[in-house]
Amino acid sequence: MGELKTSRSSHNPLSDDRPLVIFDGVCHLCHAAVAFIINRDPAGVFRFAPLQGEHAAQILGDVSTDFRAADSVLLVENGRIYDKSEAALRICRRLSLPWRWLWVFRSIPGGFRDWIYSFVAKNRYRWFGRSQECMVPRAEWADRFL
Repeated sequence: MGELKTSRSSHNPLSDDRPLVIFDGVCHLCHAAVAFIINRDPAGVFRFAPLQGEHAAQILGDVSTDFRAADSVLLVENGRIYDKSEAALRICRRLSLPWRWLWVFRSIPGGFRDWIYSFVAKNRYRWFGRSQECMVPRAEWADRFL
């Protein structure tokens, strides 16, 4: 988890206080995860940005290179960056039922959760494939993407 030290200006993607999901824009599994989140987030709580995009670079520019080279979904929430299983579970707790109940898995030690998460993340391109270009959101989702 990292802390952000970014000013909240009108040109800053963090000027909107809604949580931001940063995802691998060329990963097919990540595309499916974004669609899954959107379809279970009827209130439109989450915004999205591809890791390869300028908004993610701006947000992650001053934090650890671990986040900029992440093989993980990242969640920017309340001025903090969460990764791996912590990000996934924090996303789930804001989704519609029954998905928010997955928050209970936070009681499992983080090291074990992250080991499972990292195993899937390491194999995601082989198992699910990858695109040559970043995901282009559906027209009805465009306002949720940076």
